[in-house]
Amino acid sequence: MANIVITGASNGIGFETALALAKQGNNVLAIARSHDGLATLRSAIANETPTQKIQVLSFDIVNGNYQQALIPLINEKLGPIDVLINNAGALLNKPFIETSAGDFLTMIESNLVGHVQIIQHLLPYLAANSHIVNIGSMGGFQGSVKFPGLSAYSASKAALHALTECLALEFADMNIKINCLALGSAQTEMLEKAFPGYKSPVSAAEMGQYIAHFALTGHQFFNGKILPVAVTTP
Repeated sequence: MANIVITGASNGIGFETALALAKQGNNVLAIARSHDGLATLRSAIANETPTQKIQVLSFDIVNGNYQQALIPLINEKLGPIDVLINNAGALLNKPFIETSAGDFLTMIESNLVGHVQIIQHLLPYLAANSHIVNIGSMGGFQGSVKFPGLSAYSASKAALHALTECLALEFADMNIKINCLALGSAQTEMLEKAFPGYKSPVSAAEMGQYIAHFALTGHQFFNGKILPVAVTTP
């Protein structure tokens, strides 16, 4: 049984990952901005696994007050963290010529800076042999097929990939492993927004189950790696 923190857990892949981990009996703290989404997650776990509880926190990893909101909850309800899954993020689909500097900054904040902040704040609470899993994207994976309209999104995910490689070196002496899963398509609201009408062969639940398994076992085999997880493109 592991103590796990996951962000972006109110819908899509994050929701399904948190659900899978909680159903396995792990202690899960699910973080997202959406109160309603987190309430739905808590209800889903109660319905499927009545004996298992989950902690939820409506929190903005970019602008939230970590010392007042998040850290006390970890100290009270969770304890040393075995796994941190940085799944929160945002997507923008807009032609490059129409994408403002502000749009790029928003993507960088949502897909990089928020993860930087939560890693920095939770680093003292990570247990020995813990695992940080960043959720990247094939859009930011070097050499992958790219798509019009996703320049800001893809660039921000590429930055997250590079951060993963850098932190693996910095955290080596701390016995903390960090990896990044560059996800291809899974059937989520975000995918529908980016590619209207496209149907992925992978469901959000299937991807969530894969991430849950990797989060608990992947650091036995990998560290500092950007691993593509895609059967199709997008």
